[in-house]
Amino acid sequence: MAGRRVLIVESDAVLRRSVAEQILAQEGFATVETAAQVAEGGTLAAAKRYDALIVAAALPDGTGAALLRRLRAEGVMWPALIIGGEPPEDAGDIGGVTETLAKPFRIAVLLQRLRGLIRTFENSDDAVLTIGPYTFQPASKHLVENDDRIVRLTEKEASILKFLYRAGDVVAREVLLHEVWGYNPAVTTHTLETHVYRLRQKIEKDPSNAQILVTDTGGYRLVP
Repeated sequence: MAGRRVLIVESDAVLRRSVAEQILAQEGFATVETAAQVAEGGTLAAAKRYDALIVAAALPDGTGAALLRRLRAEGVMWPALIIGGEPPEDAGDIGGVTETLAKPFRIAVLLQRLRGLIRTFENSDDAVLTIGPYTFQPASKHLVENDDRIVRLTEKEASILKFLYRAGDVVAREVLLHEVWGYNPAVTTHTLETHVYRLRQKIEKDPSNAQILVTDTGGYRLVP
């Protein structure tokens, strides 16, 4: 889950801090931001990109379900976990990848559910990411340019883009190799470099002067 970003909206400061610390420590998320009420959570969600939302069922100024319905109506489809004593009565009409988790819960269970939600979302039709002049749909393995030109990707090419996008920073070649190919002694960084070369031929205006998938110190990164 390296490179992921999550937003927690929960009024209980102790629980909010505990969940945030465990997500950072155990899941390796790049950023965990928090809010104590609906208004603050809505403002953060509108201004930034996250990979998942954790929202309390009951908040001082509204409900988590109401916040999620509003975000869904605005096109924000990040996977969401509603935490509360009982599943909120209005949770069924939220849409998107949304689940509920009753309180009290074990942190390990919350982390497991969070991982599952993100994986489900990334393979859903709702996952649409912006990369340079393209919108990227990992599930269908293609990029769509502003002029509606479609760039079709192989499974490995899509995985490379998806991981770099989630990381949001430079990823070392060895790390990217492991994430895309797994532990396979027969696969070397040369394999990765070949795939990056072919990917640049598809997505860069001038592949010899990459502006989207760039080489940086020790690895690769995507330019927003």
